[in-house]
Amino acid sequence: MTLTIAIIGIIVIAGFGFAGKRTPAKSMEEWTVSERKIGSLTMWFLQAGEIYTTFTFLGLSGLAFAGGAAAFYAIPYVPLAFIWLYFMGPRVWRLAKKRGYLTQADFFEDRYKSRVLGIIVAILGVVFLIPYLQLQVSGLGTIVQIATGNAASSTISMVIAFVMTIAFVMWAGLKGTAMTSYFKDAIMVLVLLVLAIALPAHFAGGIGGMFHELAVKFPAKLSIHAGGYSPLWFISSMAISTIGGLLTTPHSWPALMSAKSEETLRRNYMFLPLYQIGLVLPMIVGFTAILVATKKLNPNGILLTLTSLALPHWVLGVTVVAGIAAAMVPAAGLLVGITSSLAKNIVRTKSPKATFYVNQVAVVVVTGIALIFAIAAPTLLANLLLLTFSGLAQLAPGIVAGVYFKSMRPRAVNLIISILVGEVIVAYLTLGGVTLGGISPGIVGLVGNLIVLVALEIVSHTLGGRQSVGKSEMAS
Repeated sequence: MTLTIAIIGIIVIAGFGFAGKRTPAKSMEEWTVSERKIGSLTMWFLQAGEIYTTFTFLGLSGLAFAGGAAAFYAIPYVPLAFIWLYFMGPRVWRLAKKRGYLTQADFFEDRYKSRVLGIIVAILGVVFLIPYLQLQVSGLGTIVQIATGNAASSTISMVIAFVMTIAFVMWAGLKGTAMTSYFKDAIMVLVLLVLAIALPAHFAGGIGGMFHELAVKFPAKLSIHAGGYSPLWFISSMAISTIGGLLTTPHSWPALMSAKSEETLRRNYMFLPLYQIGLVLPMIVGFTAILVATKKLNPNGILLTLTSLALPHWVLGVTVVAGIAAAMVPAAGLLVGITSSLAKNIVRTKSPKATFYVNQVAVVVVTGIALIFAIAAPTLLANLLLLTFSGLAQLAPGIVAGVYFKSMRPRAVNLIISILVGEVIVAYLTLGGVTLGGISPGIVGLVGNLIVLVALEIVSHTLGGRQSVGKSEMAS
């Protein structure tokens, strides 16, 4: 029964995607940024779609179960990021409209007058986001497998879901992603609200009773303390996540650039932080799980495990559909960001029509790669996934300088070197298992990145000044 409900849910989600456009998109601008005509309501759900993902659905309840109050780091970083974007987003939108940007790499290439920089940024985006796409695929499979107890059902669901995702993304592009966000957000909020009320009521007599019992039996879970989830971990994780709000992820650019006006963006950035209130709901489920579950259980499956123990099968089925939506819709947004960068900034064909064709082929190829890894080698890209957000955070200095600085904008070659230094530091700390008291590797990499960039700029200006003096003396 659960598998049947899941497949019906997949078809409904894809139906919303196809409904995004009556006819298929015919150009990169139409497909990637919906011809920059998306209004306030659709933009609200499109940008909110990046908040509610499989991490929200599975990861936050698991983090609350494993780390207790440490999970609350996820609440403030989006509002903090939107403060940045309230001022920076409209400026980026104006630049994008005036200069015709379709990708993050377009911005870097234009602002720094360097095709090499544009290619490097596009490559970093593709390399770091494919593991994140695989996470959405694997997350969907995990949801179905836990709910049905059948690995074969998981594989069937992954294949059907992402074949349908390929189809509606190729058809409607960003507009299809926006339409599916309506359904995804509605069902996720409804399901999480029901679970946050019903599960504590079933296991502990209510939310108040649950927290009272937790305070008596597991008081350490209600505070941030030394250990794996220390205050330093909390602050640095929140900081690196906030830096992500500086448009460091390639898939966040199409949504911003598709806005109808600057006012559309400002209005969204004012009210979107309210969405963060909803993140408390899966955390309540995670806190409830501390009282009833054993440490041997997979934290990421704790929400579904408790639902299956306490509620009817049909509720579990609807919960699975909400989880599938939380995987398919962000995956669609990721595909728009990945394949547009691949087609426009890396492959670089000679005609817009050929670029669009490459983009459509890339949708199939990239999704196929993520699906194959998710089914055949789910852990193979795990290390790259660890690097995703810390790695992309190294683009932040270049974005800020490109938006705000003109006379003091760094040289492209210096920016390339500093970005690569930051990536090397992040890779060494993350893959080498080096811990610095819980500080996020992304923060350490960013510090190194900035030091190198400032040093190179000082050297460049010094040498440039000497050369200018030398030329003046020769002229005299």
